[in-house]
Amino acid sequence: MNLHFLIPFRLPKTHFWTLAFLLSVFLFTSCKSLKNNKLTTTLNNEVSSYSNRDYFQGILIYDPIKSDTIYSHNSNKYFTPASNTKIFTLYTSLKTLPPKIPSLNYAVNKDTLFLEGTGDPTLLHPYFKDSTAIKLASKYNNVALYLNNFKEDRYGPGWAWEDYDTYYSPERSGFPLYGNVVNIHLVDSLRVVPHYFKEHVVPISYIRNREEDNNTFYFNPSRKDTLTVPFKVDTTLTKQLLESVLRKKIKIVSKMPEAEKQTLYSIPSDSLYKRMMLESDNFLAEQLLILVSSTLSDTLNSAKARNYVLENYLSDLNQKPRWVDGSGLSRYNLFSPESMVAVLSKMVEEYPKERILNLFPVGGVSGTLKNRFPGNPTPYIYAKSGSLGNNYSLSGYLITNSGKILVFSFMNNHFVKSGSEVRKTMQRIFEHLRDSY
Repeated sequence: MNLHFLIPFRLPKTHFWTLAFLLSVFLFTSCKSLKNNKLTTTLNNEVSSYSNRDYFQGILIYDPIKSDTIYSHNSNKYFTPASNTKIFTLYTSLKTLPPKIPSLNYAVNKDTLFLEGTGDPTLLHPYFKDSTAIKLASKYNNVALYLNNFKEDRYGPGWAWEDYDTYYSPERSGFPLYGNVVNIHLVDSLRVVPHYFKEHVVPISYIRNREEDNNTFYFNPSRKDTLTVPFKVDTTLTKQLLESVLRKKIKIVSKMPEAEKQTLYSIPSDSLYKRMMLESDNFLAEQLLILVSSTLSDTLNSAKARNYVLENYLSDLNQKPRWVDGSGLSRYNLFSPESMVAVLSKMVEEYPKERILNLFPVGGVSGTLKNRFPGNPTPYIYAKSGSLGNNYSLSGYLITNSGKILVFSFMNNHFVKSGSEVRKTMQRIFEHLRDSY
């Protein structure tokens, strides 16, 4: 019997190690492929489950270190983003605004201080309470205010008209004061900030918080919390509010003097960005785009800011967004998950990762995600949510248990079930990514 086939075949030593190396690479890539296939199968099963078939989903999950798409589903389609729009506003602000917010432009001519707004929302704002501009104006006996540089509608296109008296829909303006809102609270007596409006508050329970066409406010005396209501902005009111703070008369002028303008700076820009992102503050988002426009020209107009960043920093987007406001209040906005991921990836490539993560709400910890997507115990979601009726999106960063950072955008449109059910599906997918990648 020929037993030669039982005799071990001996490779030259160099060939042996070459074969061993190739075999190890094959086994490694095979295991990796199997792992990725298993992950894709799991995500496909979640996305295509029966409970998710009656609404539109778009998902993109991306590994920025490997430049690898982990999962994609309808990622090149357009969705209503709601407040995910603020991610684009944040990127625009990061690329164009200085480390401190430009509070206003000013010039001194003879004995008069001339002030020109930049759109800075922090002046006497209920949260920031910045008084940088007030301190400057207090040094001059004669103060003149120029307001004609604001070329913007008070509301964005596609905003819901009936939201005029709700806290999340203040008017846009070139020289905002007090966040363009009134805060009303009853303790031992009625407290109104700014105090200027106290005589305009009617203490009764009423269907609306304010008259649509004037600054008459309604406050239910049995209410225990603070009522925040936008006020109607006009030139005369801005003048009177500023006079009440400065305790002296100011005049409105039709142009700035020929003297060279200087810029006064207020608070650190990141503090404004963080407040916008954590609280999903629509007013701050809108005013940030106006602020950006103040650095580009003498005209305050948010479209200038949007067009500038799209042309100069985001011209490589595969799906150019339909981007009409800074906050995402408008249903005219249309963005793809792919565009969201592209901008999020640019942020962590162009700025320190720690700085960017610090600006986002953290799942189970802070902002609009304080009670959602918890880490148990370690936080792993750093993202911006966006919700309008029948729509919920979340885009940001996911930290896996292995320490990898993933960029994702998960957009859901046109569902009729509760948002909490939609988020349960999202959470299962996020947790599987965290534990398996």
